[in-house]
Amino acid sequence: MSHTFRSIFDIIGPVMVGPSSSHTAGALALGKAAAQLFEVKPKKVTIHYYESFADTHLGHGTDFAILGGILGFAADDPMIPQSLKMAESQKIAVTFIEEIGDSPVGHPNTATMRSQPDKKKIPGTGTSTGGGPIALNPV
Repeated sequence: MSHTFRSIFDIIGPVMVGPSSSHTAGALALGKAAAQLFEVKPKKVTIHYYESFADTHLGHGTDFAILGGILGFAADDPMIPQSLKMAESQKIAVTFIEEIGDSPVGHPNTATMRSQPDKKKIPGTGTSTGGGPIALNPV
């Protein structure tokens, strides 16, 4: 898979809550995109991680970042690390699934998100391409 970088900020990332531009800022952007596509605040979210996301999501903050995006936080909001507790307090059940094997779209920072009760799914799979930008990929 080739990567096209437009500027140094595609690698460095935005002003953000860290620790990682691809695993935190990019994951937050994936959560925001999913929230827009879900259209309503979900009661349950299931997030499937692939490759690097599956291996490092806890240590790199991907879990709280995706939820922070779903909850509508900005990338530099200091409350992002509390998003798991905030989702729980808002009665949003969250399940993280570490998938074994390759990403369905050939990118190591891959997540698929589903919401319930309406079972809406982002169209395809989202990837964090580095520095905070994302791509939604049809599967």
